[in-house]
Amino acid sequence: MSKLKVIQLLPELNFGGVERGTLDMSKALISEGHESIVISNGGIFEKDVVSDGAKHIRLPIHKKSLLSLLLAKKLRSIYEKEQPDVIHVRSRMPAWINYFAFKNLNKKPLLISTFHGLYSTPIYSQIMSKVDHIIAISKTVKDYIIKTYKIKNNNITMIHRGCDINQFNLEKIKDEWIENWYQEYPQTRNKIILSLPTRISKWKGVDNFIELISKLDIDKFHGLIIGPTSKTKLRYLEKLNQKIVSLGITNNITFTGSRDDIANIYKISDIVFNLSIEPEPFGRTTIEAISCGTKVIGWNHGGTKEILDELYPDGLVKLGDLNQLKERAIKISDTNYPYPKENTFTSEKMISKTLDLYNQLLSK
Repeated sequence: MSKLKVIQLLPELNFGGVERGTLDMSKALISEGHESIVISNGGIFEKDVVSDGAKHIRLPIHKKSLLSLLLAKKLRSIYEKEQPDVIHVRSRMPAWINYFAFKNLNKKPLLISTFHGLYSTPIYSQIMSKVDHIIAISKTVKDYIIKTYKIKNNNITMIHRGCDINQFNLEKIKDEWIENWYQEYPQTRNKIILSLPTRISKWKGVDNFIELISKLDIDKFHGLIIGPTSKTKLRYLEKLNQKIVSLGITNNITFTGSRDDIANIYKISDIVFNLSIEPEPFGRTTIEAISCGTKVIGWNHGGTKEILDELYPDGLVKLGDLNQLKERAIKISDTNYPYPKENTFTSEKMISKTLDLYNQLLSK
């Protein structure tokens, strides 16, 4: 395998599946003797990119504004200086800036995009298909691309997302962590813990999760909602809190906000949920939880269905059926109830398939 220089473009390097995938890919490129450059507006993972041995170039390609297109000249000069073999775009605004930078290059590298979501149809999203080859993160996404953008099947490769088994695994939690957890959240002690890892957003099914907790025995169960709330969602969070008060379950649900110890929270959870009302393009939290040996329940659609079909069919519930959700939660939370199969969706597999694809397309 010849040495490659790969540039990845994404808006920012903060929490999320796109960011995590970029970081894992960059690390793998370096460890296999390739060169990796990440271009973004920076963020909490920027230091990790650099400490892994890659180069990070900070450029404000995250702003959804026509003015951002003026960055194309700067981006083109980076391409001309770095002479990459592969440019890999992972988001729509960076893809637009790249489009104008790329078209004026004399020597054109291989251009790849990853569809990380079920993007809407306007011209704004279509830019992700104006590349040499597309990666779809699930069958759900691949089917959507073919149908929406009329792309030929052989121009798309499906490579499922994966999680890092160094971070999400069956290792025992340290006693000190457990002690600190129960000091911070004494209300979870001796309870059956049901967790919903998600950012606070209407389509993520937080409403349904609250209703589920209200239907269960409040002496036995406790619900955790783990994830950030953006400034634009504060009013929605307030509505959710009002709902919790009106249902009389204030002592049975805890919002933890963002946590960087999510793997341990998966491990102390009896069940982890994915209740997104819209189909998930993939469902990263589902594989992370299964990788930690935890049972998972999710609605029977999108990427969550793809994962659970393979690893834990018992966890699938008909979309919107709260009674079935309640019955399944009670049944599955029993410690004697079977656990999922071993997780097969790993970042190692995802990276290996992506590198193979780069080489296969470059050899053409």
